[in-house]
This record gives sequence, C-alpha cells and structure tokens, in this order.
Amino acid sequence: MPRMAIHVEFDVGKKQDIYTIPTVAWQTRKRLERVGEVVQRCIEEWYKRYILEIILRQKPLKPSKDGRHVPLRVEDEDDLIDERRGHPYISNTIRTSRYTLIDFLPKQLIFQFTRLANFYFLCVGIPQAIPGLSTTGSYTTILPLLFFVLLTIAKEGYDDYKRHRLDNLENANAARVLRRKRLDFNTALPARRWFAGRQKTVETDSEPWGDETDSEYGWRQVKWQDVKVGDVVKLVRDEAVPADIVLLHATGENGLAYIDTMDLDGETNLKTRESLPDFKDCHTIAGLRNCRAEFVVEDPNPDLYRFDGRVTIHGRTLPLTSNEVIYRGSTLRNTGCAIGIVINTGEECKIRMNANQHPHAKKPALETIANKIVITLALYVIILTVGCSMGYIIWRRSTERISWYVSMATVEFKQIIIGYAIMFNNVIPLALYVTLEITRIGQMVMLNNDVEMYDEATDTPARCNTNTILENLGQVSYIFSDKTGTLTENVMKFRKMSIAGTSWLHEPDIQSEEVAAVSNNSLGVGTSFAMPRKSREVASVIHEDIELYPLSSPSSVFTPRSERRSSSQWRSSGRPDHPQPEVTTADLLEYIKLRPASTFARQAKDYILSMALCHTCLPEVQDGKVDFQASSPDELALVRAAHELGYLVAHRSSQAVTLRIDLGDGNPRTEIYQILDVIEFSSKRKRMSIIVRYPDGRICIICKGADSMILPRLKLAHVAMQKATEVRKSVEMERELLRKSEQLDVRNSFGGRPSLTLRRNIAGNRNSITIAEPTAPVKTPAIVRSRSVEGSRIRGSEDKSRPPLGIRTTSLDVTRTLSRLSPSTPKPLPEKFNFLDDPSIYDESTTFSRCFKHLDDFATEGLRTLLFARKFIPESEYAAWKKTYDEATTSLVNRQDMIEAAGELIEQSFDLVGATAIEDKLQVGVPETIDKLRRANIKIWMLTGDKRETAINIAHSARICRPGSDIFILDSTKGSLEVQINDISEDIRAECTHSVVVIDGQTLTVIEQSALLTDLFYTLIPLIDSVICCRASPAQKSAIVKGIRQRVPTALTLAIGDGANDLAMISASHVGVGISGKEGLQAARVADYAIAQFRFLQRLLLVHGRWNYVRTAKFILTTFWKEMYFYMPTAMYQRYNGYTGTSLYENWSLTVFNTLFTSLCVICLGIWEQDLSAETLLAVPELYVHGQRNRELNIPRFVRWMAGAATEGVLVWLGVWAAYSVFGLARDDALFALGDLVFTIGVIWINWKIFIMETHHKTAIVMGAFGITMLGWWAWQGFLDGVYPTQPSPYPARGAFSYTFGKDPLWWLTLIVVVLVLISIELVYKAVKRNLVIAGAWKWPPWKPRSADDSLEEWGLEVWQELEQDPVIRERLRRASMEEEEADDEEQDNIDPEDVIKVV
Repeated sequence: MPRMAIHVEFDVGKKQDIYTIPTVAWQTRKRLERVGEVVQRCIEEWYKRYILEIILRQKPLKPSKDGRHVPLRVEDEDDLIDERRGHPYISNTIRTSRYTLIDFLPKQLIFQFTRLANFYFLCVGIPQAIPGLSTTGSYTTILPLLFFVLLTIAKEGYDDYKRHRLDNLENANAARVLRRKRLDFNTALPARRWFAGRQKTVETDSEPWGDETDSEYGWRQVKWQDVKVGDVVKLVRDEAVPADIVLLHATGENGLAYIDTMDLDGETNLKTRESLPDFKDCHTIAGLRNCRAEFVVEDPNPDLYRFDGRVTIHGRTLPLTSNEVIYRGSTLRNTGCAIGIVINTGEECKIRMNANQHPHAKKPALETIANKIVITLALYVIILTVGCSMGYIIWRRSTERISWYVSMATVEFKQIIIGYAIMFNNVIPLALYVTLEITRIGQMVMLNNDVEMYDEATDTPARCNTNTILENLGQVSYIFSDKTGTLTENVMKFRKMSIAGTSWLHEPDIQSEEVAAVSNNSLGVGTSFAMPRKSREVASVIHEDIELYPLSSPSSVFTPRSERRSSSQWRSSGRPDHPQPEVTTADLLEYIKLRPASTFARQAKDYILSMALCHTCLPEVQDGKVDFQASSPDELALVRAAHELGYLVAHRSSQAVTLRIDLGDGNPRTEIYQILDVIEFSSKRKRMSIIVRYPDGRICIICKGADSMILPRLKLAHVAMQKATEVRKSVEMERELLRKSEQLDVRNSFGGRPSLTLRRNIAGNRNSITIAEPTAPVKTPAIVRSRSVEGSRIRGSEDKSRPPLGIRTTSLDVTRTLSRLSPSTPKPLPEKFNFLDDPSIYDESTTFSRCFKHLDDFATEGLRTLLFARKFIPESEYAAWKKTYDEATTSLVNRQDMIEAAGELIEQSFDLVGATAIEDKLQVGVPETIDKLRRANIKIWMLTGDKRETAINIAHSARICRPGSDIFILDSTKGSLEVQINDISEDIRAECTHSVVVIDGQTLTVIEQSALLTDLFYTLIPLIDSVICCRASPAQKSAIVKGIRQRVPTALTLAIGDGANDLAMISASHVGVGISGKEGLQAARVADYAIAQFRFLQRLLLVHGRWNYVRTAKFILTTFWKEMYFYMPTAMYQRYNGYTGTSLYENWSLTVFNTLFTSLCVICLGIWEQDLSAETLLAVPELYVHGQRNRELNIPRFVRWMAGAATEGVLVWLGVWAAYSVFGLARDDALFALGDLVFTIGVIWINWKIFIMETHHKTAIVMGAFGITMLGWWAWQGFLDGVYPTQPSPYPARGAFSYTFGKDPLWWLTLIVVVLVLISIELVYKAVKRNLVIAGAWKWPPWKPRSADDSLEEWGLEVWQELEQDPVIRERLRRASMEEEEADDEEQDNIDPEDVIKVV
C-alpha cells in the first residue's frame, strides 16, 4: 500500500508538471497582454494630454449649460458664438480626406516607419553612413530608402489630394441664404481660395435675389461652406439640404415638407416634416424679418432618431422634436419650397457625426506575415553575422597570429561585426518594397482595365483608389452590405396578386423588354444587351435551385402551358425554381372583358379599384405622360399597376379622387370618389385606411396593411386565423422536412454546399480523378437537390385532392355545375380560364387558405406583401364615428393615441379583397453573386436603416436567406436578451444548416451598453451564417464592423455601400467598396475600390482578389527566396578568405543584381500571374478559401522555401568548388572567374525557376521578359569585359570573359551541369508532390486517414491546373461561370455517370 501511494503521488505530481507549463505560459501571456494594454492606455493618455491638448490645443468640449442658443434675428449679421469653445460655430466645410497640410508629413513618416522593413533599413542605413564601417558604400541603403519612402508619401499625398478636390466640389455647392443686399453681388463669394479654379464651381443666377421684393434683404446664392449657424436658407424641390435646419415654412399640402432620407439612413419611404403653427408668417422675407424667436437645441450628437429642443416665440415656449428638423444628407421631394434656420454646420451635422471622420491609412493583411518574415530574417542575419564574426576570431587565433604577412592587420571585432551586418543586410532586400509598389501599380492597372467589370449602361469602369491593399481582396471573410442602392435599385414593381384564392402574375415590364429584345434581334443586336438579366458576368448555374425532376407526376390534373416559354416569365430571384402562375394580369383583363358581369370579374374590379383609391399619391403630368408623387415607393408601384390595369388616377385632392377607367371594353368612363377621411399609416398601426363615398352614394372604407393587422379585423376573423394557423403549420412541416433532407447533402470543409464534387478513384488507379455533380443522376428521384424543390414536391403530393389554383390546369368538367352561376355569353371562354369554373373559389374558408398560402409563397420569394380589405358603412354609423374621429384630430393631448383608438372603432368586420406582392427590384446578378460569395466561405451581413419586414424580404430575394434558413430574431422588447442569445446558440449548435439572425438598432444599442451581452453576442457571431441588422444608424454600422475586427482579429472585413450613410462602415472595414449608384458618388469617392454594380463584387473578390493575393504572396516569397539563395554562396566563401568580409561577387554586378537581372522575373510574376483561370475561380468559388487560410504565404511555407534556398545555395557552392578544386584545373582561378560563375548560375537559375517553373500563366510578355533578362546578362558580361577599369583588383574583369574563363570548357561545363542538376531536383520534387497530391497523401500528418471524397478547396492547386487542361472540363467550368438560362436544365446539371474523365 505505501508503495502504491508513493506511485500515485508521483503520477499526480507528474501530471501537475505537465499541465503547469502551458498554464504558466498562458498566465504569462495574459499578464503581458494586460501590461501592454496599460502601456497603450498610458501612451494614449499622454498623447491626448500633451500633444492634443497642450501642443495642438484640441481640448475635449464640455457640454453646454442649457443647450445651443440660436436666435432668429435676420438683421443681426454678427457670427454666433459657441459657448463651448468661446469662438464662432465651426464652418459648414466637411472633409473626408485623411490628412491636412499640417499633419500630412508627420502622420506619413510615422506610418511609413511603423512598417517593420522600413524601420529595419533605417537602423541599418544609419550606421552604414558612418565612414569606415561599411564595406559596400556609405549611402547604398539610406538613399534608396529615403527615395522609396518619399515616393510612397507622394503617392499617398496625391490620392488624398484627389479626395480634397472631391470635398471641395461638395463644399462649393450653391445654397440660397437670406442676406442683406449690397451693391456688389460678387462679395457673396469668399475671397479666400485654397485651390485654383474652385470659385468656378458656383453659378450665380441672373436674378440672385429671387422673385420676392424687399428693399434691404433677399435670397442670395452662397457656397455651402459659407452657410453659418443662424442663417435662414431656402430650398426648392429636389435640392439637397446643406446643413441641419429647423423647418420654418413649407409649401406642401397642409404645410408639410416631404424629404428623402435615403442618403442618411437608407430608408426609401419619404418622410414628412412640419413647421410649428407659430411660424405661419415666415413664408415671406418680411415675415422672417418681423419674427422674433430663439431656438435652444441639444448639443451635436450622432443620434438620428431623437432630437430635443425648444423654441420661444411670442412669449410662448414650444417643444422641438425630430418632426420639425431636417438633417443634412436629406433631399426635398414633392414640395415646391421650404425655408429653415441652420442649427448645426459642417462636422457637427448628424450625418458627419455618424461618419468615421478622418480614418487612418489601411495596411494589407499580408504585411503582418511579412513583418514576421522580416523579424525571422533579421534574426538569421544576426546569427549569420555573429557566426562569421566568431569565425574571424577563431581564424585569427588559429591562422592570423602565425602568419607574418597578416599578423599586423588585425581588425577590431566591432568593425567586423558591423561590416558583416551591412554585407548580409540585403538578405532582406530593399528592392522588395520598391518592386512591390511597381507590381501593385500593375495590378491596379489590370483591375481598372478589366472590361468584365465595366458597366455599359452608366459608362462606368471599376476603379481602384487604394492600391496598397489589393491583396486584401483575396482574404475577405465578412461582407457588410447596405441594402438600398447597393443590393436593390430602389425601384418597386407590382408583381403578383391573389384574388379569390387565385394567383396572377403581373409582368408588363418584362413583356415590353421582350418586345425590345425581339426588335433588337431583328436588327442584329445580341440579346445579351437587350435582356437585363442576361449578363455573362453574373450568375453561375446554382445547382440547388435547378429543377431536376418534374414538380408533379404525369397523372397530375394540372399541367403547365406548353405555349408559354419559361424564359419569358418572371422568375423569383430568391427561389428561381419556384413555379410561377401561368396566368397573368393581361389574361385577367381579357377575362373581365369576356365576362364583365361574372362574380369573379366583379371581385377583380373591386381589387383594382381598391388599389386605385387607397393611397396618398398625387398625379402629375410630365412630358405628356402621367406620373405620380408618392411618399412611399410601394404606393407608387400599386398606383402604377392600377393604371396599367385600366384604373388611372387622373386627379387627387384632399376632397376627391378622379379615376379614368378603361378596361378595353370600348366603354371608357370617368368616376369621382369623394374622400371623407384618411387614417394615415404609422409604424405602430402597420396599415392605412381611406373612407370614400362612391359615385352611387355608398360609403366604403378600404384598408391595406400587413396580414397580421388585417386578419384580426376581418368579418370572419376566427376562420381566417384558423386557416392562417393551419397554413403556418403546414409550411413549418415542409421546412422541417427540407431541413432534414438538406442535412444529407454533401458538405465542404466549412459547411457549405459544394459547386462540384471531385472523387478520387481509390479502388482503381489512384491517379484517376472523376468530376461529378454533388447529387445522384436523374434516374434516382429519391435524391433532393434543394429545399425549394423538395417543398414544391411536398406541396404537389399533399394537394392532389385539391390542386393549387395558381397554375393553369386541364378542364375539370364542372361547366354544368357553374352554368347557373354565371350568365351565358355568346363567346366560349378559352381553355386557360377553366380553373375559374371551380366553385371552391367562392368559398370563404378555401379562399382564406389559398390566399394565405400565396402570402407565404410571396414572402419566401422576397416580395413585399399587403392585404386589402373593405366594407361598406351605413350613413348613420359613419356620422356617429365621424364625431369621435373629429374630437381625436382636434385634441391637444394624446392626439395620435386618440386617432389610433378612433381608427380601431371603424376598422372592423372587413371583407377580404385580396393580397398584393411588390418586388423591390434587385440589381442584376445580386442573388447569384451572394450565392457564390457564400460558397466562397464569406459571411454576408446586411446593414440597413429600413424596417425589419422590408429587410427580411430583401434578404429572401437576394438569397441571404435561403428557403429553409432558420431565422432568429433578437428583440430587446421581447424579453431577456441573454436568454434569447443562449437559446439561439443552442439551436444553432443542435441542428441548423443555415442560420440567419435579425437584429435592430435599438436592440444593438442595448447590447452595446452591457459588457456581458456584448461578449455573448460576439461569441454567437462565428456560429451565424448571415446577419440582418435593420434600423441601424451609420454610427452603429461602423461600430458593428469595428466590433468584428476586434473580436475576430483573423477575419478580414469588407463593407460595400453607395451613400453617405455608408461612409463610416466603409472607412472602418479592412476593404471599402463604393458603388456609384443612385444615391450619389459619396461612397465611390471615399472607398478603396469603386464599382458600378454589386454583381461585379464576385469578380473583384473571386478573380482579382485571388490573383492579387497569389501574385503578392508569390512575389514576397520568391523575392526572399532569391536573396537567401544568392547570398548563401557568399557566406560559404568566407571560410576561404579568412572571414575578412571579402565579397564573392564583383561590386558592379552586385549593385545591379536586383535591378537588372532579377527584377523582371518577380515583377512579371506579381503583375501577370494567374494560377487558375477566371472561369475556374468563378465556377468553383470554394477555391477562394486559399487566401482566407493564408495558404500561399505562411510561416511553414516560408520556412520550406528558405530551407530550399539555403540548400540550393550550398549545392551551387559545393558544385563550383568541386569543379574548380577537385575535378578539374581551371584556366582562370582568379576570384572574379569563380564569383562570376556562381553569379551566372544564380541569374540563370533564379529566372528559370521563377519565369518557367513558378509562373503558371506564361504570356508573351512573360516569356519576352525572360528572354530580355537572359540576353541582358550576357550583354552585361560583354560590358564588363570591355569597360571595367584595368587596375589592381580582386576582380580582374577586363578581358576575362573574352580571353580567360570565357574560353575555359570547365567553366561552361560546370555552369551547364550545376543548372541542370538544380532543374532536375526541382522537377523530381514537383513530380513526387503531384502524384502524392493526386493520391491524397500530400497532407500532414501523412498517417491521418483521408476520405475518398475531399472538398474542392482541399484539393491541391496542381489538380485544378491539370483539370483546366482537359477541354471537356474546361468547357464545363466556362459554362458554370456564366449564366446559361437558355440552355436545357438536364444538359446543364446532369452528368452521365459513365462520363469519367481521367485527367491526370
């Protein structure tokens, strides 16, 4: 027992020792991190206190005592004083550039010398400049370093100068300000000019004072930068707001001003602003002069959704809210004129407070690895220097002391060690950064000139604004995208309707495009230009969305119409496989014309009438065509659709709506509907109602809104709610089945669904590769390709007893039954209308079920849905309700609540009219691009200021949400966020194939205020596939991006947007991409890259990103490799010269080695290399993980290359030494002949390896550069032979090549043999590696078991390069990289199992 106890104690102590070492290391690391954080905080505090506050006088502003006081005093022309500063308020100038003239040089010097290599060369160059220490010249390092740094600074300054010029354009916009008249009108323009020609940007009207008459004051045009706090500004329709203003007057209906805030918060709906009634006289200059008011407003802050202030006028103090304030970044719409007083200017405006002001310069992610490499090589140089220096000490003791001819020439140790440090410092080549800048310029030119990213419609090519981070494009892990203008075109189209349980497609816009395409084809114009969605840059064939099997069996009652081509129908971008209604609204109008008195025709006309009446749009005539002013693009789409269906809103006022009705029946008519009341839409009500009096005197209330609001208010609400619950349960069951079936799909290494499946034939030839699709052939219908297809099949099987009415069917033989329900007509109905004879369409319960099923289908297709309902009201009931409503509208207390309560009284017992589906049109290729980016292991976040429902709809149509995605909503109003986050984490970890989390700005604010919730939220982030953040302010967008950068430091972020509200997140991300869209060019001019369409992002990342990452990584790797290889023989040679530091190479050749003989090889590799073709990279997005996982440049790969370089250098030296000392007698045994031989071998081998072996894409330019370099080296030999001075030197180059070693067969034989040996070793290595890769054994550890089916991204580069050589596979990859909608689906997606292509 005692012995056993001792044993146990020993084992426990042993285990404690084992676990103590990592624990101590971890604790030490944590302590160092804490010390580093403390030091960083101390430095920041010191910088803030002494640099910013004392030297730069930039003290933090204290809050004002009582807010900002802005008096309305037109006659007072003195500048208002900011009590926080004691100086006038800041100017209205904004600056998006990074530097000023004062801080540009200091910031750039700090930025440049924080780059480790620059700092290293500075440390080497300073002692090298000391006379007597350097053996290679005094200024060979410091001067090139200064030249390169100054060149980089100049380039950065030019880029920032372009941003300054763009800022000046915005600051020079014209605004109308109320100013005192002077004789010289031009004094309105400031005399100070920062840039030449800046004054020309403002155009003064011929009548600068406007059309109002006042003897002293008038409206004067000034630049935006000259607008001051307290100025009164005048805006006209479609003008941008120059600063934050309080509205004093507007000419809109009921004194309202309509503003577009899309550029501010991303919302598409117009918002209303209303001035206080006390400013009713401020519509004239005289009224403004006589008005005496003082505004007290909050200090500048970034909160867009709250505003606190007050105004004192006529002895009364009134509150100011965001309802009276218009922020800079807004645009006046649908309002003739508006007048306001400026309260915030310049960088204190809300939009600028939300921007990431003056961001820092961005660094490439590869620089982190490059810095580690530099540190490693610096340690290597130190070791080499110390080793050679110690070699000298040993040689001095053993040889120098006993050799009389050198005994008195002892060199001090410090001089030896400094001399060696200077000699070997080129192992870290200074030319690396010079040539790297050259390659980046070349990469930038290649990107800018890519015609595949040129948008012909807007004549906009891709543009690179920052070429220092080109390789970052190949390593992106997170994409943060705006919605409006980035994913969508902000164009709403009415797309579908559900009437009496039947679904109809509305596609007049698509049909008009087809007509244009046909006419263009007849003229010889390609359809690729006529059809907007036929762009070959976008959309590969998405295998999970392709219909492999028919949706219904041959015995199914319903069959599709053979006369309609599927390509002519509208297809959902979110679910392109989803079957669409085979009847359109054109067919509906035809039916109404044929059977105008039928029950269904009356229901259809009531539906269209409801669309034409329930809105607030105002018609206007432009260029002879009727269009509409609308506060919401959804309303605009509905009114335009009603117009297309024959109900034109010819006139609308606050009292009546005039409709011009023409259904094509030869009986056009005009009807006037009296507007009695309008109960406005609000975010709380989620519905809008209008009460109208029909021409026949009946009173009707029409209501439209969300289904959750309309259903409880229906006459048969209990039946409707029951049917909605049944449909919801059915849909959930379908999605659960889809989710389970999707879990059986083939997955790649990061959980996605692969584009292709490669299978290694292990049973047979191990070097045989088969390419196949990820699913089984067509003959095995048990395999499901996608959730959406599975869902369709499930619905088809469940509904056999009652087929869906949305698709055209064969005759149901119910004519006799319905003959008594509709009057007889002389003309028989076409067969396509037979489904309308089904009596079930008149059953309320069946209608509810089908309508709710349509709503679910519409929503999953990404369409915005609304329900229409109505009821007729007796005159007496309306009169009683009207009294209640009038009391509510005139109440001074809780007016809005009372109006909503009155609305609840009348909005009851509705009859369901139907459902609408509106498409928020996406930009061309958005869904396909997002699908490819997801396959590339990139997580996509959508950050928008729009409401939650709209954001989710767009996410569905853009394929951010898949049909079977698990959508989790985080809402601070629905309980504990901690519990919600933990529940989501458990659900995702359990069984979830694709997860999407939806969060709003308010919830995000709550999370940011709690450290615990913040940790939980960012712990959840790596588990989520996509995130939708709605109602997010620009500052919150930026905070999200910064949070991901901090919490997931290994991930690279990309932000893409097109408006000023996206600038903050674009600046905060690693890579910023701006779209030159409809919101303006603000994002495009500030971003690192600018593109015209979102679809170009896939080529920018998958192709150019991959290429530039590989190019830069190979460039860095080969540059370090050639230096390590080249200087290894010199280090070996030191043993034979007494470690005196004598160079093996002649000085002239050594000086131009990197410039003339080894620069083109790495430059061509860095500019033109393409390891894989663009078609392959687009067809197989999974290959993008190559850059995400840093496979091209990492420490293990670097160590292998450096070991190979050292080995090759040693072999070259041993081969030359053996040839000269062992196997032969050289004609010229001088140092120059020996060194020139090693130098020649080095030049040939370096260029052969890089040009021939490492460069995969060998163009004429590449091979021409190889030939020029080789010829140049032999020309240099002749140059040295004839020009080198004839003086005593260790390197007698004059005439040596012509007369001595140049005629020595041993010299040439050694050259040929050594080069051939190096090439043979490299070829053998590549052949062995290739076979091991194909066999699946080229992995570490090699004994780890491998699967026969590896993920695409796990296969070696050599395999893909071999696959590209096969013409059949190359054609498949080309087709997969392009959109092939016209091709047959079976041909596209089904691969014959016997079509096994043995490539390798």
